[in-house]
Amino acid sequence: MQEQILILDFGSQFTQLIARRLREMNVYCEIHPFNKIPELTPDIKGVILSGSPHSVRQENPLNPNLDNIKGKLPLLGICYGAQLLAHFYGGEVGKSNSREYGRANLSFVEDNNPLFKEISNESQVWMSHADTILKVPANYNIIASTHDVKVAGFAINNEQTWGIQFHPEVYHSTEGATLLQNFVKGICGCKGNWTSDSFIDVTVKELKEKLGNDKVVLGLSGGVDSSVAAVLLHKAIGANLHCILLTTDYCVKTNLKMY
Repeated sequence: MQEQILILDFGSQFTQLIARRLREMNVYCEIHPFNKIPELTPDIKGVILSGSPHSVRQENPLNPNLDNIKGKLPLLGICYGAQLLAHFYGGEVGKSNSREYGRANLSFVEDNNPLFKEISNESQVWMSHADTILKVPANYNIIASTHDVKVAGFAINNEQTWGIQFHPEVYHSTEGATLLQNFVKGICGCKGNWTSDSFIDVTVKELKEKLGNDKVVLGLSGGVDSSVAAVLLHKAIGANLHCILLTTDYCVKTNLKMY
């Protein structure tokens, strides 16, 4: 069973970049919508909550049930994810005096915390948020700050749960890859032995087991997703795959979605 990190997506433009950073570390991960949490199987070693263009203060905020995750699996909230872990568990999130967007530098780092291992003082990070954490719950410790943001990072006592206000996945966070590696390898214990080749082998094997001698019809648009699906299916079932090329004009006329 391939170990993995689960990424819950709250609509951030950077969510795919989180996955890319983890895969560059040879760590397998999957992105799922925040409101469609998959079964938490033993191969899931940790969970990351993405950022979001939404606010925890809005009407009907994005607030999934984390009862089976928080306190049970290593958990890292990024930006909106951190605000969620503060706001809905006894802290307070409010509107920033001005939208904080761009480069910042850490002015305080609790360097004995495993998430910030080998992260430098004054390390450059990337901020992108309109809300800010005004108050953390009583059992939370502030472990990082910038000159303008007091709660740039926190950890929960007696729990493997962390939140960071900045985005370690973007290039402008100069030691962001180190922080993510601290989480997925140091804290979650992922070995980092996944490769794209192993993903193909595992996927083809699973398709063979699920489909057997069944015939499959695939609507092929020529896009990346359907083309990759076609190649994997062909490797698994060969001549039992029948592809139909769907042109843009046909899809528009029939109101058929192209992927």
